[in-house]
Amino acid sequence: MTGDAPISASVKLSDTWSSLVDAVGVTDFGDQAVVVPLAVGIALIFALSGWRRGALAWTAAIGSTLGLILFLKLRFFACDHLLTEARPGNPSGHTAAATAVYGGLLAITMRSIWNIKRWALPCTVAIAVFLAVVIGASRLILDLHSMEEVVVGGTIGVVGALSFVMLAGPPLRSVRMLRVVAIGLLIVFMLYGFRITAEAAIKSAATNLWPFPECI
Repeated sequence: MTGDAPISASVKLSDTWSSLVDAVGVTDFGDQAVVVPLAVGIALIFALSGWRRGALAWTAAIGSTLGLILFLKLRFFACDHLLTEARPGNPSGHTAAATAVYGGLLAITMRSIWNIKRWALPCTVAIAVFLAVVIGASRLILDLHSMEEVVVGGTIGVVGALSFVMLAGPPLRSVRMLRVVAIGLLIVFMLYGFRITAEAAIKSAATNLWPFPECI
């Protein structure tokens, strides 16, 4: 029986390492080095295709998502040391950004291909929630965020994707969504694996950029 213990420990260690590797691979899709250029590229494609409403809706929804995450992170780093009981929390930017960008793009693509006007919003929520769970789980496995922080980030991302689909309406015929997705995949392929240490920059700038005299 004593010979089984090292084998069991080895299997457990192997499973843990496999989970970490998979989590890193998944979480890299939500890195700012990938998501931000992708979001900018999609906005430009919509605008150049003549879909002004879609470009404005995308810019507003995704911009608001990223802006809200930035605001909450600044609040966390500026005020965390002052608040002992009601901690503001550090929402998962990876989860929020990936959910909003990928979720919004996939949902509008489905609406364009299958013309699912009636089911557009439920499908958007389903897609966005699925992405939030996948990206959020990778952040939890890597022990980079708490469950609460992942849920907050995921919720913001779902609202961002849903806001885009609601504001944009059906895509114009001039916008070939499969081509847009192909270009998006190319951007992701070119940038995947790069990482931006935005968290460190936000943390160092929080005390100087926080606009309120008190932590509210």
